[in-house]
Amino acid sequence: MDQAWASGWRHFGRHFFRYSTQRAQDGELQTIMPLRIDLASCTFTKSQRRVLNKNADLRTEIVPAVIDGELRALFQRHKQRFTHNIPDTLETFLGPDPARGPCECRMVRVFDGLSLIAASYLDVGQQSASSVYGLFEPEYSKRSLGIFTLLLEIQHCRAANLRWLYSGYATRESSVYDYKKQFRSTQHLDWSKGEWLP
Repeated sequence: MDQAWASGWRHFGRHFFRYSTQRAQDGELQTIMPLRIDLASCTFTKSQRRVLNKNADLRTEIVPAVIDGELRALFQRHKQRFTHNIPDTLETFLGPDPARGPCECRMVRVFDGLSLIAASYLDVGQQSASSVYGLFEPEYSKRSLGIFTLLLEIQHCRAANLRWLYSGYATRESSVYDYKKQFRSTQHLDWSKGEWLP
């Protein structure tokens, strides 16, 4: 898995894929930029530290990945935020059983009291991990829970002495994924050179 991620591959369940361009909603061609974070040198920005402090009252845990009724219901509410490329089910990203994937899959869970309000999934290799998908309760959008769970993933991977966290992808052009470019020590895969660049 470490070698696959380093070559720009991702997977949903047992389906592996990689691509360097995609069509935006307006039909324009966009350049895909696979991203990874150098965990040894990454430090959090002032804004990211604020997100951690803002959510310090929430309970968090990292456990083996599952899909259950509570998470499916949260996913149905979360996906209402999208206007195009709307995913069908959580299984679209994780397969029917994330515990039986090509590698170990873990999940971050965030609770407000007893209520599950956010979750994210990450695959774990020998020296690196890869963020698969994150979801959160729309009514909690002011808490920046998507960024919060990614920050928790970074902290978890550091504690596990991993080298890289593959944070997904963005596009060279402006897109909704631009927040991923804001993490310090982020590198992108240059498709033409086959190299990871700052």
